[in-house]
Amino acid sequence: MLDFLKEFFLFLKQQKKLWLLPILLASVFIGGLIVLTQGSTVAPFIYTLF
Repeated sequence: MLDFLKEFFLFLKQQKKLWLLPILLASVFIGGLIVLTQGSTVAPFIYTLF
């Protein structure tokens, strides 16, 4: 998994696509937040933010 991330970062750097990195990180963060809070009492409050 670490090799994949390293290769992906090098690809973004080589292709001058580093502007995609914040978008990917935000998508992963929001997706993880939704998965972790699914079924909890905090879920309705998170869904109102979006």
